[in-house]
Amino acid sequence: MEYLTNRAKFNIFLGIIVCTFFGTTHVFGQKEPQYTQYMYNIGSFNPAYVGTVETPEIAALYRAQWIDIPGAPRTIRIGTNIPFKNETMGLGFNVVNDQLGPVTQTYADISYSYQVNISEETKLSFGMDAGGSFLNVDFSKGTFENPGEPLSQEQVTRFYPTIGAGLFMYSDQWYLGASAPNFLTEGIYNDDVASIVEDKLQFNFIGGYVFDLSDNLKFKPAFLINTLKGAPVNINISTNFLINDVFTLGASYRVENAFSGLAGFQISNGTFIGYSYDYNTNPLGEFNSGSHEVILKFYLGKGSGGSSEKNNKGSKGKPKQIDSPRFF
Repeated sequence: MEYLTNRAKFNIFLGIIVCTFFGTTHVFGQKEPQYTQYMYNIGSFNPAYVGTVETPEIAALYRAQWIDIPGAPRTIRIGTNIPFKNETMGLGFNVVNDQLGPVTQTYADISYSYQVNISEETKLSFGMDAGGSFLNVDFSKGTFENPGEPLSQEQVTRFYPTIGAGLFMYSDQWYLGASAPNFLTEGIYNDDVASIVEDKLQFNFIGGYVFDLSDNLKFKPAFLINTLKGAPVNINISTNFLINDVFTLGASYRVENAFSGLAGFQISNGTFIGYSYDYNTNPLGEFNSGSHEVILKFYLGKGSGGSSEKNNKGSKGKPKQIDSPRFF
């Protein structure tokens, strides 16, 4: 298109930083949004998770990344997970708005999961999601390589379908999951948009365990690994301590990227709030004052004592639901 052939390219500081420290040939390499509190946000990137929760839940997350860098990522996510009464199937709905410089993408999808018993203590859930990505590129933001050249249009708006799948296996005290949020990547963007946003197949691998150190203290390590073709593997390792089933304190490390502090508070049986702060350990840390992330979760249908009652096994071969505040 004319606005690309006249080489009107953005000269945003963020683009220089990304190209310098991450070696990307495109200023904006498309990938799923990054989360530090991924253990509370699994439904965002693994559709098999949505039916494994104990009760219907609603989650809202806001992430402000690389504070002080113009055009740095900003992410808003709202999602819901709804288990069916048959304790086999579930539905989820997910909306994510991700901003990076002049590029804004809004993802919306519906997830379905079906789970089976593979032993007396373990369940395996299969999930699929379908939706789309609304892409908007605003060329009125930033400065240009050739500021005197006119643009044929200042905004580009496109819609692209997405299809993803995942697996999620869990028991009373551990879980493992794998997912690919979108299989429709290669060739989905036309040449014009691909000059700005390059989409590639991403895989996510997650796991966690709960160690009961005492009646009032639990240790909850977890990991998340993201792989994206042409990019370094993103490895996240976290450790959290749950105190009196109310307070959560922990730390996380994103390999060769950032250290994070995490805190959470179970306001009531039906409400949880979590916060994390990231400090960059790579050269990018010289240019920003960290990243902030806040998550708020509502567990519907939980009254007083609901968490403790539902966390007990109701029947042989039925593991506890893993998203209870007591466990994961």
